[in-house]
Amino acid sequence: MVRIGAQILSSLGITKMKLLTNNPKKVIGLNSYGIDIVEQVPIIIESNSKNKQYLETKRTRLGHSL
Repeated sequence: MVRIGAQILSSLGITKMKLLTNNPKKVIGLNSYGIDIVEQVPIIIESNSKNKQYLETKRTRLGHSL
C-alpha cells in the first residue's frame, strides 16, 4: 500500500516528510521512492483488555513500535 501513496507524494514533489506511523516498513517503502523521513512519530495507543492481544501481535509479528 505504500507504493501508491509514495507515487502520489513523489508526483507532488515531496522529498522530505515527518511520518506518523508505528510501521517501520512504511519508512523503508517511502525511502525506496526517494522520500526522506526526517522524523517518525509513533502513534501512542493505550493497551486494554480488548486490544492487548491485537497490539502484541502487531509488535511481535509485524515489528511495529508500540
